Amino acid sequence: MDLLAKLAEIAGPAHVATGADTAKYGSDWIRKYSWSPLAVVFPGSTRELSEIMALAHETRTPVVPVSGNTGLAGGTCAEGALMISVARLNGIREIRADARIAIVGAGVILSALHDACEAQGLIFPLTLGARGSAMIGGLLSTNAGGSNVLRYGNARNLVLGIEVVLADGQVMDLMTELHKDNSGYDLRDLFIGSEGTLGIITAAVLKLAPRPAAYATAMVATESLDDALELLNRLQTATGGAVEAFEYMPDDYIRQHLEVFPDARPPFEDRHAVNLLVEVGATAPRDAAVAADGSVPIVSYLQETLADLMESGRISDATVAQNEAQRAQMWQRREQAADVAFSRLPLINNDIAVPLDRIADFYEQIALALPDIDAGAQSNTVAHLGDGNIHYTVWPGSQDPEVHDAIMEKVEDVALALGGSFSAEHGIGLSKKPSMARRKNPVAVAAMRQIKAALDPRGVLNPGKVLP
Repeated sequence: MDLLAKLAEIAGPAHVATGADTAKYGSDWIRKYSWSPLAVVFPGSTRELSEIMALAHETRTPVVPVSGNTGLAGGTCAEGALMISVARLNGIREIRADARIAIVGAGVILSALHDACEAQGLIFPLTLGARGSAMIGGLLSTNAGGSNVLRYGNARNLVLGIEVVLADGQVMDLMTELHKDNSGYDLRDLFIGSEGTLGIITAAVLKLAPRPAAYATAMVATESLDDALELLNRLQTATGGAVEAFEYMPDDYIRQHLEVFPDARPPFEDRHAVNLLVEVGATAPRDAAVAADGSVPIVSYLQETLADLMESGRISDATVAQNEAQRAQMWQRREQAADVAFSRLPLINNDIAVPLDRIADFYEQIALALPDIDAGAQSNTVAHLGDGNIHYTVWPGSQDPEVHDAIMEKVEDVALALGGSFSAEHGIGLSKKPSMARRKNPVAVAAMRQIKAALDPRGVLNPGKVLP
């Protein structure tokens, strides 16, 4: 009770939740993990968060940071721990259009930042299905990816500076606005992707980009992933690297999507093995200006490339969005992938990456291996095909946990044998800790343990996560 009283003194009684008031923070988004936190505290400033962490460090109270709580790896599981929400650190301090930067608090919701940037003719390029609830702090702590990695990179590529509260309450000010700063170790990138195990990000300086003046968006069907890769490379050449999204939905996913969303329309009249959502964005006026005949150059580049590949037999069908409503419908089909995957339980959620020219090999090999492990298993998969990130979900036929583990191990076996990774954008949390133990280079794990011990010697920050 002394601890709770001190928390109330720091943040104010209205900003400390206990008992039943913590219910909404007692499970993860996919309901795989549930817990009872000691309390949830909502600091309103970096100073308050610093004082809270100093108190937790002094009392050896475990702390779990939480943002939008939309993670998929159990990173916010907090049994008996103090949860610190960054929701009140939600100020958009500055958007400087000339410098193309935004200075924001960790509690800013991604969609709110999108709206604020749009008003200035800019974009913060990171986007994903949970943008209406995901917060900047959580996105940086997991080095989130999303749909536009192909053109703009992961979260880490979109950050110039950060502010971090360390385990003992010290505030590390790394809020540089510089694109070049070679003054020692790059501590910024150490905290981005560390899932709150090394410090709590409270603010960031983010890189913005010009808002595309025109988009060319299409659904494209090919008969193979090799043909899809040919399309990607041709489009990148034709548009000067302006492909923003290249998303893969196999025929099984289209069928599963229509089962979950029966009012949705299929992308084509006929069924195809490979269905792609392709989007190209034009920022140069020459590519976005509407011609006298009503055509837009960026759309013409896409249509001409599709026509050439259709004539050569590399693509089977294509539909180019003619208006914003059609574009939104195409994106909705892809962004409802989580709803489709979680429509059946249990599921085995894999988030892997392989080199682009080995994606077809992955699907071919895992399709042969899966029935030998679980004859009743069914895959549900989509992929950010342009960056090699595959979301390979499995609905198992068996209820045996050992079979589930064997499926996950086989997915990892295939991915790593192809030069891939067992975690692409969801992080490690709790779910991927066994994978870390099996797969991560032991020297790398030892180095990470040393870093954790140096920055959090009492082990209070998000204990039990990431490190096996």
